Formats: sequence, structure tokens, C-alpha cells
Amino acid sequence: MPRLSKRSIDALKPQEKDYFVWDDDMPGFGVRVLPSGRKTFMIQYRDGGGRTRRKRLGRYGTVTAEEAKKEARQLLSSVARGANPAEETIRKRGAAVMSELCERFMADYVPSHCKPSTAKEYRRCVDLFINPAFGNVQVEEVQRNHIADIQHKHRDKPYQANRTLGVLSVMFNQAEVWGLRPEGTNPCRHVKKYEEKKRERYLSSVELGRLGKTLSKLESEGVESASAINCIRLLILTGCRLGEIQTLKWDYIQGTSAWLPDSKTGAKRIYLGPAALNILDSINKLPDNPYVITGRLPGSHLTDMQKPWRRIRKEAELEDVRIHDLRHSFASNAVGLGESLPMIGKLLGHSQVQTTARYAHLADDPMQDAAARVSGELERLLGGG
Repeated sequence: MPRLSKRSIDALKPQEKDYFVWDDDMPGFGVRVLPSGRKTFMIQYRDGGGRTRRKRLGRYGTVTAEEAKKEARQLLSSVARGANPAEETIRKRGAAVMSELCERFMADYVPSHCKPSTAKEYRRCVDLFINPAFGNVQVEEVQRNHIADIQHKHRDKPYQANRTLGVLSVMFNQAEVWGLRPEGTNPCRHVKKYEEKKRERYLSSVELGRLGKTLSKLESEGVESASAINCIRLLILTGCRLGEIQTLKWDYIQGTSAWLPDSKTGAKRIYLGPAALNILDSINKLPDNPYVITGRLPGSHLTDMQKPWRRIRKEAELEDVRIHDLRHSFASNAVGLGESLPMIGKLLGHSQVQTTARYAHLADDPMQDAAARVSGELERLLGGG
């Protein structure tokens, strides 16, 4: 048969066994005829080891002869350059999909490389954002435009969009290590993060006074747990992160310091002022519980501070204040008292100078007040006052 065409293929009759008819114009391109009468386009070639390989191109009737020949020409050309289309098809058929990569990532990578709080955030990103978008897509098929699409989809939540992008980037780096994607093909590269506006909320002296009175009132009335109230007081007086106070153990406290074996920035020393030490002295130690801020179950610490905090801040008329803003308030008061930024960074346990630098603008306030006093006095002397 000199050339495969609609007419010549239509003329092919089924036989007891399947057979092949090859196109004389394009060696390696042919059609397979089954006893059922079904006809399927194929290519045939030898791989690098000299083994004969075949690959289906599509069923005749669904694919035309011209369409099949065009694809055959491209594939046979790639074979000449060392490709192996049949092996590639087999590999892709067994390739991992994103949902499988996610579970392997969470099981094999995250536990040994991430802190529990980070692992929790990764799991949230996987379940709520990554799997719904890519779950059934093969790992190597995810392209940069797909990542850009999910980033754009969550543009109204820039923080969440950026966290999801970060998780995906780490995941695809690991996919390359596991051989699930070619080296250097991370599709998250060059996808820009959104600008995040850092929230800066500090309690004023009036607000701190109101919060203090509220804590005392709730404590005397017994309507809020002592653990929750003590937790808030220690957060205010130490500038610690919530998790650091929640998991604080009596064994960590040595004199006027508390030594945390682990924190967001690794092992950390907390400097305890007299006010914080007074709070600790007022807390009853339970013989069967190692934690300072105890939970309801024996031997446990208080795990949920959001619900009591919502009640406390509502009572104090501070409903826009987050727990983490108490840490910001510690820093802002330190600046107001003239403490240097390096000193404040040390007190807060910052690992990077840039983290503390966000409070630099607060350091201008005393200078601004001084400038106002001096210029006001000079204006008076000049007769302008």
C-alpha cells in the first residue's frame, strides 16, 4: 500500500487475526486492523537498545489519516533525536498525581523538616487549596500558568495566597529530589507573591489599663478560667508568642529566666521581669501537671485561647485586638521607654534584625516630641508664640 488514506483504510477488511498495514511514504507509520473491524493508527520504531516499540496514535474514525500522519511525523522525528514515545506513555500512565505527592510530602518530608505549627499550616493549605485545585493532575503536568491561576484566584487573601505558593514551591522542589519532575522545573519560579500589609495594632496606655481592669474583674467574678487570665497577663508582660506561654513548663523556669528548648526561632531564653515573676508566683502548681498554663485534662496545657480571648476583649471593648497584638504592644512600650531595637529584638527572641526593624518608626516618637518642645521654645523666644 503506497499511502494510507481514508479510501485505502476504508477498504481494509477484518480477518481472523489482527494485522498491520504500513505506509510506504512514511516508514514506521501504519494502521492496525482488529478482528472486530476496529482500526487504530500506530507508529513503530526501535529504541536505543534496538528493541521494537509501538505507540497508538488514536482510533480511525476519531482521528483522521492526515491528523494521525502529522502526529506520527512529529513522534518519529523525536525518536531520531533519542526520544522514546512508547516508554514516555507508560511512564506517564504510572506517574504520580498531585494528591499523591501531597500525602507523600506531608508524611515523609514535613515531620522531619517542620515544626508542628508549620505542619498544621501546610496541612491546611493542602486540604483547602492545593488538592481542590490540582488533586488529579499529574505532578509533571503542572505548569507555571496553573500556579499563577491559583495565586490570582486568592488575590483577595494575599497572605493565604502567598502561604499556599510557598508550600507549593517547597513541594515541587522535593518532587524534583524524588524524581517526580525534571530538575529545575519548579513551576512556582517567577510567580510573584502579593504585597502583604503588616498589621500594626498596639494597645495604648488607656487600653492596657482597661484590659487590666477587665482581667481583674473576670478573675474576681470567677467567670473566666484562671489559666486563660494568667496566660493573657504573661503574654502582656513577656512579649512572648502564644504557643510559648501555652507550652511553658515549670522546669523551664530558672531564676529570672525561662529557657525554652524550642520555639519558632529555635531554643530561646525568656527574660522575666518582677511583674511576670509575681504572676508565676501566684499560680498554683499542680503535682500531676508540668505546665504553667494548665488545661482541663490531667497533665495537659490550655490549647484553646481564642474563645476566652474573644470574650475577654469584648468585655474590655477591644474587639479588634488579636492575641498577637499583645506582643506588638510589649515592643511598642519598650520603644517608648527608650530601649534600643537590638535590645528589643533580644527580648522578643527575633532571629533577624529585619523583624525588629518594623518597630523602628515608633522610635521616632520620642524624637518628634523633643523636636516639638525645642522648636516651640525657640518660636516663643523669637516672639512668634
